[in-house]
Amino acid sequence: MKAITNDIKNKKLFLLDIDGTVSFDATPIEGALDFLAEVRNLGGKYVFITNNSTKSIEDYIIKFTKMGIPVDDSSFLTSTTATATFLKQRYDEQLLYVLGTKSFVNELRKYGLKVTEEANDSLKSSIVAAVVGFDSELNYTKIENICELLQTTNIDYFATNPDLSCPVSYGYIPDCGAICNLLKEAVKREPVYLGKPNNLMVDMACEESGYSKEETIVIGDRLYTDIACGINAGVDTAVVFTGEAKYEDLKSTAFPPTYYCDSIKDLYIALRD
Repeated sequence: MKAITNDIKNKKLFLLDIDGTVSFDATPIEGALDFLAEVRNLGGKYVFITNNSTKSIEDYIIKFTKMGIPVDDSSFLTSTTATATFLKQRYDEQLLYVLGTKSFVNELRKYGLKVTEEANDSLKSSIVAAVVGFDSELNYTKIENICELLQTTNIDYFATNPDLSCPVSYGYIPDCGAICNLLKEAVKREPVYLGKPNNLMVDMACEESGYSKEETIVIGDRLYTDIACGINAGVDTAVVFTGEAKYEDLKSTAFPPTYYCDSIKDLYIALRD
């Protein structure tokens, strides 16, 4: 674990978290645009790997284009992508109950998954698993529905990501992990998380890009998701302190990064010099 150096010039595939690492809401963090331009100048590739399941890849393309960042379909891997890939392999043609945004539900359906947001008696016996995402459209009816399912049936239980909070311009809001902790207090069950720190997104990015794990680095602002994900995948990592993680956290973390730096601007300087 050391401060960022120009060793990262040897990297070709840069896997970046979004919220708290590259931007806050729709505002790029200082140095982000320069860093991404330098990656392109050096012939590398950046892919954004995010646990935020509220937006589809189409949503992200629109958002990043407005921020002035060149992107296409290959520029994003989300916890929705990882979750949908896993569920398709395991539950193809079987009915899944989903707690999440309309965008999340629609994205799962695009993968050919059979999903419902209803938990009435006529459907309950056919549901084989419950899936929870970061839900900015959460209401108490959704909470009651999934609580009933998880206590009156023996269905499997998954969630997109364990993040407790999501950084926004004014601070933080509850993320998927916080929603699942709320449910845990009622139903005494915990989900299997399919996004970061699961290594699935890193493995998918390497396979799709053709870059080796030695050429890959994960960059993020959370030790227990972003950095743990990189460690689980066997790639180098860099933590930035513009989001949740702080320098003092490095003293006690179970997920020490390869590198640390104040912000993505420091990564740009390391690439440039």
